[in-house]
Amino acid sequence: MNLDLTAEQKLIQDTAREFAAAELAPIAADLDRGENNEAFFSNLKKLAELGFMGLNIHDQYGGAEAGAVAFSVAVTEIARACASTAVTVSVNNMVNEVIQALGTEEQKKRYIPMICSGDSLAGAFGLTETGAGSDPAGMTTTAVLDGDQWVLNGSKIFITSAPYAGVFVVWAVTDQKAPKGKGISLFLVEAGTKGLTIGKREAKMGQHASSTNEILFEDCRIPKSALMGKINDGFRVAVAELGGGRIGIGSLGLGVGLAAMDFATRYSLERVQFGRKISEFQAIQWKIADIYTALEAARLLLMNAAFRKEQGRSFAKEASMAKVFATETANQACYQAMQILGGYGYTQDFPIERYARDARITTIYEGTSEIQRLIISREILRELS
Repeated sequence: MNLDLTAEQKLIQDTAREFAAAELAPIAADLDRGENNEAFFSNLKKLAELGFMGLNIHDQYGGAEAGAVAFSVAVTEIARACASTAVTVSVNNMVNEVIQALGTEEQKKRYIPMICSGDSLAGAFGLTETGAGSDPAGMTTTAVLDGDQWVLNGSKIFITSAPYAGVFVVWAVTDQKAPKGKGISLFLVEAGTKGLTIGKREAKMGQHASSTNEILFEDCRIPKSALMGKINDGFRVAVAELGGGRIGIGSLGLGVGLAAMDFATRYSLERVQFGRKISEFQAIQWKIADIYTALEAARLLLMNAAFRKEQGRSFAKEASMAKVFATETANQACYQAMQILGGYGYTQDFPIERYARDARITTIYEGTSEIQRLIISREILRELS
């Protein structure tokens, strides 16, 4: 068993790390304060030019064809510097993967290259609704066929990158008489389509540079050809594709956790109390040992899930295991890093409080920790029954 990255994967990791250090880290605090949004958009464009928006996408559509492992390590390195940028990269990759997996050749050629190239800064998912979060099968947004057009009505919430997305992958009910979860279909809706409105931007605890908005559909007419995949098969697609997104968010959590502990550990080598560097105290050493061990375990879980995905094997259980462990470990890493810094960790003079706010959402979006545990237990019980 070889756990080393390939030469290509290592190159992508190094490139992501160098870009993050040079371009993302210097402005991360500004972005957190709501400043310098133009630099945020500029960096998304640069990352697209470097190939980071289509890491698991075929070359013919402008992708890098680097695979799921490369995607995971890249998101981790980007998140070590800026979680807002990392979540945008993760979502863009997953939008492209869904279109690649289910789109017609015309849809693939139209939408994937514009996100991979940075001509469109982002793609967005329209899945979550007010009454359909952890239970997406309960969505109420509808799509009704009227001649050669679909008419969408309803709303979605918590949509990452909504104001600057060029295309939305949208789930809607197409058979209201079907059993719950059986009459849902998947559509591509271009930004600027009449009847599509970008609603309020959420005032969030963290990841401030990444815009999260409501979107509304009011008699929004899209071509009949905007249907992606099979009619009434959208819920199965949502469940399947969320697995890849969980690898992305788990990798993001790992990056934030590593950033927090790296900063705190370096601080412990400089901070003096009772006439000694605090790194010499066992209480600090054990925090360092325990959290870095957990972060390494998270990395291995993520690599396993990503490798299985690359090999075309089932990976839903493994992705959920990686996501729940990596994101909960990230939150613990930020908590312990703040303990190491003491009062300074609670101030905005140091980045730990930002890391803690950025990490908190990772146990919620792309499926809460509770949902991950349901998936894991369901798969284990199915295997043993």
